[in-house]
Amino acid sequence: MSKLILVPTPIGNLEDITLRSIRILQETELIFSEDTRVTKKLLDHLGIMKKCLPFHAHNEHRFLEKSIELIRNAESTVLVSDAGTPGISDPGFLLVRACIQNGIDVECLPGPTAFVPALVASGFPCDKFVFEGFLPHKKGRQTRLKLLAAEDRTIILYESPHRLLKTLEQMTEHFELTREICVVREISKLFETYHRGHLYDQLNYFKLNTPKGEIVLIIKGKD
Repeated sequence: MSKLILVPTPIGNLEDITLRSIRILQETELIFSEDTRVTKKLLDHLGIMKKCLPFHAHNEHRFLEKSIELIRNAESTVLVSDAGTPGISDPGFLLVRACIQNGIDVECLPGPTAFVPALVASGFPCDKFVFEGFLPHKKGRQTRLKLLAAEDRTIILYESPHRLLKTLEQMTEHFELTREICVVREISKLFETYHRGHLYDQLNYFKLNTPKGEIVLIIKGKD
């Protein structure tokens, strides 16, 4: 019986990978990866020799039908992203959906993902939260921020370092300047940092200090 297994990979420290994930990577017949070069570095570190095929934002629709055929002909196939759990803010969900539609079993292993440690360590309520992933780059961006400003649950956004300042500036048009936020950088990496404070203070800080690295933005819900 063919199966697609989603294997989370480290988002920083290579020790974050689970023993079960290592075993699955050793046993699987085929690996689909977001970037085969990144995956090869991880496999080399683990001493695993496997064939990897690309499945990323530039080829997912064109390669989808062929991917399903390959999965059908293998006992087990693994999908990995560059870092974290596949399918979260990456095209992996298209492959998952196609497998389900074609009667192929799908299994997802527990493991690293950036927003959970960022949320828990932010100090904001995490019993109820909204995960937004990346905001639209252009169309619908302001509309989305306006809606989120009224959200009473903790809000989680992914952001790139070169867009963070723009996002904080746009937030001041809809959010209170005293809204508490936490800018989390480089989760599980050497320079992991948490910048906690009011929106206005964080905006001024990052105007003077250019943000670097992968960013998770946690926003406290409206009181």
